[in-house]
Amino acid sequence: MVRIRFAILLALALWAAQGVIAAAQQNAGDASGDSLASPSVNWPMFKNQASRLGFNSLESTINKSNATSLRLAWVGVMGKLADFSSPAIVDGVAYIGSTDGNLYAFNASGCGQSQCDPLWKGTMDPNFFVLSSPAVVNGMVYIGSENHKLYVFSAAGCGQSTCSPLWTGQTAGAIFAGPLVANNRVYVASEDKRLYAFNANGCGRSTCAPLWTDVTGGALDSAPAIDGSLVYVGSQDGKLYAFPANGCTGLFCRPLWTGQAGVNIFGSSPAVVNGVVYIASFNEADGRSSRLYAFRASGCGRPSCDPLWSAPAGEFVQSSPAVANGKVYVGSGDDLIYAFDANGCNQPTCSAVWRGEAVGSQAGMVSAPAVANGLVYIGENNGSVVVFDANGCDGNFCLPVTQLPTQNEPIVSSSPAVVNGNVYFGSDDQEDFPPGRLYVFNLGQ
Repeated sequence: MVRIRFAILLALALWAAQGVIAAAQQNAGDASGDSLASPSVNWPMFKNQASRLGFNSLESTINKSNATSLRLAWVGVMGKLADFSSPAIVDGVAYIGSTDGNLYAFNASGCGQSQCDPLWKGTMDPNFFVLSSPAVVNGMVYIGSENHKLYVFSAAGCGQSTCSPLWTGQTAGAIFAGPLVANNRVYVASEDKRLYAFNANGCGRSTCAPLWTDVTGGALDSAPAIDGSLVYVGSQDGKLYAFPANGCTGLFCRPLWTGQAGVNIFGSSPAVVNGVVYIASFNEADGRSSRLYAFRASGCGRPSCDPLWSAPAGEFVQSSPAVANGKVYVGSGDDLIYAFDANGCNQPTCSAVWRGEAVGSQAGMVSAPAVANGLVYIGENNGSVVVFDANGCDGNFCLPVTQLPTQNEPIVSSSPAVVNGNVYFGSDDQEDFPPGRLYVFNLGQ
């Protein structure tokens, strides 16, 4: 599966008063109910919040007026391509995974040079890709591997350039999506069709068994989201599953409800806010039509629920929706980003309020958007992160405010993190060795 996907889909942290982050995230509509607040402005996991909104309400440095002045500040050097693994930025350190099978940790403010070596790297299995995005919570880094394991490292490293994991969690399938950490649990979606829940503190041994697991009808490469009482995940059987976040009385749990969303949820991860769960899916078996779906987060009182509304979203959608300020944003394989009214349109089928396309070469947008300070950032496999006005433009078809290019690499499947006046995302540089790159753009001096 990894090789098929790979072939086809060719800072220093600022300190703030304790509790400010939690309040701001609540104002942004984060209903996750977890305690990810930190005394610094962080981006701790894929799509920032445990509810997977992809929204940073505290970014104030980069705006619509100065975004055209963004420049490449530095790159972090890794062994191989960062494909789909998206950076987490916590307490002045940037973490990201690579297809060389390692986790890398960089000083988030760089090293004073154009190329920076990592502070340390965490070793997993060099024979297997790491496409999973790290989650950094309570001094631990959680990340999955293609080799059927969840790895857990100390976020501070180990005092050496190369670190071993503190413990691992075993699954029966590859882990492509980023782990979800909330309420002292680590939720992991696996290609073996199961969602696993581990104790976030481990088990006192080097290898830990899950607290509970549950089965869906298809492979899982959708990163789970949480609203405090329910965990949501998309499956390749085309269903959104809602499970009790606290598990059940036995080792194996059943979903509280499911929602049919097309025929295949491939890579798209749910976002939940204000009582609604959003997810994108292939709508036809040939993958030439996709839709965004909105479901009531509490379900419908029945085992199977219909969506509140859905909307066409172009060709195959692997991108995960981001939600901010009453809009839902999602990228598509037809080279466009789509923006929808998060409240729908009082009809079963809605249309985009605007669509955006890059300037120059076009390619699929499989990255998840990030929204910050009136701008939407999304990776495109044309070798750049494309930046749009979050409010759209005068018409319903918009061009970007600016584009942030890689160096000699088309694949930008890594989702950007926008925090503390910096834009971080992973990719590659085919003309340098080692080629793996963490790209960091900011306004400079």
